[in-house]
Amino acid sequence: MKIGIKGISRVTATATVTLTAGAVIAGSAFASTAQAATLPNPKITAAGGYVMNNGTGKSLFAKTADTRRSTGSTTKIMTAKVVLSQKNLNLDSKVTVQKAYSDYIVSKGASSARLIVGDKVTVRQLLYGLMLPSGCDAAYALADKFGSGSTRAARVKSFIGKMNAQAKSLGLKNTHFDSFDGIGNGSNYSTPRDLTKLASSAMKSSTFRSVVKTKSTKQKVTTKSGGYRYMSWSNTNTMLSSYSGAIGIKTGSGPSAKYCLVFAATRGSKTVIGTVLASTSAANRSADMKKIMDYSFKK
Repeated sequence: MKIGIKGISRVTATATVTLTAGAVIAGSAFASTAQAATLPNPKITAAGGYVMNNGTGKSLFAKTADTRRSTGSTTKIMTAKVVLSQKNLNLDSKVTVQKAYSDYIVSKGASSARLIVGDKVTVRQLLYGLMLPSGCDAAYALADKFGSGSTRAARVKSFIGKMNAQAKSLGLKNTHFDSFDGIGNGSNYSTPRDLTKLASSAMKSSTFRSVVKTKSTKQKVTTKSGGYRYMSWSNTNTMLSSYSGAIGIKTGSGPSAKYCLVFAATRGSKTVIGTVLASTSAANRSADMKKIMDYSFKK
């Protein structure tokens, strides 16, 4: 009898421990689920914002995500995508820098890759000049190179047409471009949701991913006389250095656009990608991004 009683006691004790452990695990899972469900929605200064899980496409954060706004230089994401979508693209083909590109920079007071007239730069180098220092001269060179037509004006118009065709093919119903660089004429707009979808599509290109995650680069270009010089470019996207897991993508600013940012980061197996438009300052743009990215990684 004593043996039986001891056996029963052991079984009962084991069952009690098992049930208790199970309750703790279940309680923890419930707590985690409840915490995720009650995670407070972050407040941002930007007029619009959107974040999604890049793997699943699931929306993680939205604030006036479908309101059309000026996009500033985040437009250049589409400029790069159009170039990288060209058939039989040779990234090492060379483009001669024209005076028209530098004249354009001066006339617009635009951001510049400091391209020098007569230099021969590769398409790959122009993509770095486009996306890191946000060179409007590099954007002009790419539009001139990859547009169709017998005149520069016709080629630029053709290239912008390709940008809008890409937007349509991606289902970006609230997006339109009237410039190759974001310096528009009143009809250059998109939304946080559309820009995030565009960026997600652009990030499928390994070349695009390599460019936008680069903090700085030094590129050897051929001069007019046949010699060479080095061009040094730093990325305007400071989140690459300040936000853990950041992998891109593009800043933007302007009188009507204010301060914009399209961003992406990877932590573990999760990549989140998003946009803020019309933030009130460069500092607030960074703060807005951090808030909604931190929030999205917790969801």
